[in-house]
Amino acid sequence: MRVAITSQNFCTVTSHAGRARRFLLVDTGLQSVEARRLDLDPEFAMHGFDDAAPHPLDGVDVLITGSAGEGLTRRLARRGIRVVCTAETEPTRAVEDFLNGCLKPAPPHEHGDCAH
Repeated sequence: MRVAITSQNFCTVTSHAGRARRFLLVDTGLQSVEARRLDLDPEFAMHGFDDAAPHPLDGVDVLITGSAGEGLTRRLARRGIRVVCTAETEPTRAVEDFLNGCLKPAPPHEHGDCAH
């Protein structure tokens, strides 16, 4: 399974997935869980991205983030990406907890529509 984590500082799980341009990518099928960095150009932020065009996050199964709106959640679902919001800020812990089914949910967000 390929997991992307919104991480504007490459250290913590951050919010506002639609505007995020920095991600940590984890392939959970590997023996060691190591994150790769993905730093996108501004035109690749999902908020204004053309849904018909290929995107660097294509092929990711799950996006872990602090928050995401309903529109982004639907758009990513069409690409086969499940959006999961969390209050967990440590990326490795977030991936491990997600895989174990015990990821700490994000607090309610007025624009959010994330799976838990």
